[in-house]
Amino acid sequence: MTADSAIAEFPVGHFTLGDWNNRASVRTSGNTYLLPSPPELERQLINRHWFPPGFLPYLDHPSIQAAGPAVVHRLTANHLVYFLDYTTLLEHRIVNRAVETIVHDELGVAIPQQMKTAGLQLYTDEGFHALFSNSVAEQIADLYGITSRPLMPRRITRLNDLLARAPDEHQALALFLVGFVSETIIARELLDLCRDLLVSGVQEMLRDHLTDEARHSRYFAQVFHYVWLNLPGTRRALAAHWLVEIILLFFEIDDRWLRESLLSAELDAVCITDILGGLSGTKAVVARARSGAGATFKALHTAGFFDLPGNRQLFAQAGLIDE
Repeated sequence: MTADSAIAEFPVGHFTLGDWNNRASVRTSGNTYLLPSPPELERQLINRHWFPPGFLPYLDHPSIQAAGPAVVHRLTANHLVYFLDYTTLLEHRIVNRAVETIVHDELGVAIPQQMKTAGLQLYTDEGFHALFSNSVAEQIADLYGITSRPLMPRRITRLNDLLARAPDEHQALALFLVGFVSETIIARELLDLCRDLLVSGVQEMLRDHLTDEARHSRYFAQVFHYVWLNLPGTRRALAAHWLVEIILLFFEIDDRWLRESLLSAELDAVCITDILGGLSGTKAVVARARSGAGATFKALHTAGFFDLPGNRQLFAQAGLIDE
């Protein structure tokens, strides 16, 4: 299929972010994303959370439940700071670099101009997401005296390792695929996060971020569809194998950081080993991927990715879809 015929399958207007300059929520909402005053924060923490406990099943461990709400608040605050630090790095080091491959014609595919323009708009949004993720993280870290903040979360390290292994001529494709998976996953993550009652400031920031990321997810899904239609067979096969690895990487845990977080709450070694054992291993990673990557799988279906029997077999062998 030629680039011209691929473009014809998409109304070009779909490659825009609409009234972007007025609708980009994090930039235009007017929210300050400041934490409430100490007395108000104390009241909020009676029935609000720093991070949804449902995302952290280890909080149900008997040792943590016995330790009381102060330990739960500390562990959820730890996780939120880690998540926001990771988000800051992800937006700068992964997503915006993936956007650059689209905007600057690095994919070996003729990219429509409106798709490039939307990419530049998205790039600006992601810079603001990094700014305010960092701002909220710093406030919570100061509040709890959180000083053990990894310079490079495990997921970013693992993704960088994958990118470093890619041959030079396919580096841009690998980077684009990482951005595609990231953006189609994070919108679902933020949606689930926003269903919980969180501390004000945190809640505002995540809701505004979600509004933007819902558009970004659609954009990356459409760009993937377009790029997939234009990839030659050899590059499609390479992309399929990378997609399996990338999706699974996004659902691994950072066991070293989690151990340190649990230690900061003065939990004993037996409890920590028990928690880490339940979250590690291929079976647990695959289960989380099947649950959390629904938007990614939907985008792959829409693009015709699973019309190829080899791709279905590849994903089924990895446990990501049923035979």
